[in-house]
Amino acid sequence: MLGSYSRGFWLMCLSSFLFFASFNLLLPELPAHLTRLGGGEYKGFIIALFTLTAAISRPFSGKLSDTVGRIPVMVLGSLVCVLCGLAYPWALGVGSFLLLRLLHGFSTGFKPTGTAAFVADIVPADKRGEAMGLLGVTGSLGMAAGPAAGSWVAEHFSLNTMFYCSAGLALLSVLVQGTLTETLPLGQRRRFSLSLLRLKANEILEPRVAAPALTTLLCLFPYGAVLTVIPDQSQLLGLAGPTKGLFYICYTASSLGVRLAAGKVSDTHGRVPVLRWSAAVLALGLAVLVWSPSVPVFLVGAVIFGLGTGLNSPTLYAWTVDLSDPTRRGRGIATMYIALEVGIGLGALLAGWIFDNQPGRLPYVHALSLASVLAAIGYLLLGVQAPPRPRPESDALAAEALAVAAPEEVV
Repeated sequence: MLGSYSRGFWLMCLSSFLFFASFNLLLPELPAHLTRLGGGEYKGFIIALFTLTAAISRPFSGKLSDTVGRIPVMVLGSLVCVLCGLAYPWALGVGSFLLLRLLHGFSTGFKPTGTAAFVADIVPADKRGEAMGLLGVTGSLGMAAGPAAGSWVAEHFSLNTMFYCSAGLALLSVLVQGTLTETLPLGQRRRFSLSLLRLKANEILEPRVAAPALTTLLCLFPYGAVLTVIPDQSQLLGLAGPTKGLFYICYTASSLGVRLAAGKVSDTHGRVPVLRWSAAVLALGLAVLVWSPSVPVFLVGAVIFGLGTGLNSPTLYAWTVDLSDPTRRGRGIATMYIALEVGIGLGALLAGWIFDNQPGRLPYVHALSLASVLAAIGYLLLGVQAPPRPRPESDALAAEALAVAAPEEVV
């Protein structure tokens, strides 16, 4: 299986690993850092502001990805990560720190949109779920390695060193992207101009991907909530220092174990049936987190929640690409990402508001997340008819993209 993918595909996976490791490196240390700056009551904004600008920038990244190219969009997103990593040591007040989080969100508004469109261009429709699973594995490895490495660097060196390491990883991601060949067909490419930043109403959202977008919003709401409260919950359970990131490690390790199988299964049996099961597993993980009086139970919840995410994520990506018009693939992916950012942002905001630094309220945060996933299950069972599995001949324009891509970029 692994040998059937090209050098270009694996370079994109490496770039994704470096990018996700870059900004996830900061996550375990930011709540305590904001508290030291005097803004402990604004912990919910650490994730919420980041996702706000990511969501705002998605329509622009989708349009530019479909007009200027996939690679320029990716490079811009990674460069934002570089600059923000270098700027964090100079953000010494609550206001400047939150402003920087707002700016940092532009990175994920651009890089993942270009990445997903690039991979969709070079992967046949009947291998799309499997390929998105592989891409998700490398991104998840970055998300797992980032928090663990960030806490270690901050403890053994300094917080500023951690910020500079984040910038360095993002810069390496840019360098890898520089070795790739653009996959947007020549007939669609335009030179960048400011007029491209003027969006028409029909260029903001892609209605064809409404079903996966709504499912994404409901299933990613818990992720924003979990990211907001897990550092505090870990400390309350006695996880500190090198063990502070243990939840993230367990969560990500379990998600990696099922991502490849989930993608391949959805290629064979369909996206919606797999999503129904994945949402059920997510709900079980959140139910465990509602009641987690000890570290073992807490980590079991992390593992189950990770399994649900591993089943869910590549299938949502593949379903979105299946439904997208190939000439507006970037816009379709951007729409799904807007839903993702709205879900994560709402989850973070409401989690911070409910928790309010009061440990007794943690179960209510996870209960609200559970309600969101149960709503997703209801929608997938009652509101969505399972489409047939994707077939290679169903994506005629993908063949055109493959034809114009450099040979080494073709899967």
